[in-house]
Amino acid sequence: MLNECLQDNRVESVITLNRKSLGITHPKLKEVVLQDLYDLSSVEKYLVGYTTCFYCLGATSVGKTEDEYFRITNVLTMIVATTLCKVNPNMVFCYISAAGADNSEHGKVMWARVKGKTENELKELPFNHVYAFRPFMLTPNTGSAKTHGFYKYISWFFPLGQLLFPNRFCTLKELGLSMITVGFQGYSKTIVRPKDMVQLAKVQSSS
Repeated sequence: MLNECLQDNRVESVITLNRKSLGITHPKLKEVVLQDLYDLSSVEKYLVGYTTCFYCLGATSVGKTEDEYFRITNVLTMIVATTLCKVNPNMVFCYISAAGADNSEHGKVMWARVKGKTENELKELPFNHVYAFRPFMLTPNTGSAKTHGFYKYISWFFPLGQLLFPNRFCTLKELGLSMITVGFQGYSKTIVRPKDMVQLAKVQSSS
């Protein structure tokens, strides 16, 4: 996502909120490094004036209790979102969720309930707009230094998967570009699925 923002002419400036420096230098980029992301009071002043948030922080539920997963996926998300909503009330909030998120909040799958609850709570905040992006299978960018190791075992399947299941597969680049497009011009749907992402990504290339 960051790479797409830095390369896209539509994006004037980017601020990142991280626990440690990304080690990247770019004229558009400003980093805010904060050890405790659950307390943003000391950095609120740096977050003023931005029009869109691309919320990409997430964690796998594997090996975590529901309380642990909820703290990362819901509590942290809502702390960041509430802070941004306070300092930038007209902001657009683009949240990376997941295919299968359960907005009923009562399903049997723990992570889906938590994702669905987080989507629901975000939509209650007085942002300009909130969009939930629900990727399913993402093709990593070629040469990415931070790609999860398991991709090397399954990457052979992506071209076939995109052909057989076009509604399920998209690339990380398409996800990033689609979020930028939605952040700038909005979208008719509040839940954005892989097929939508692929189409929205084409807006940048044709503009």
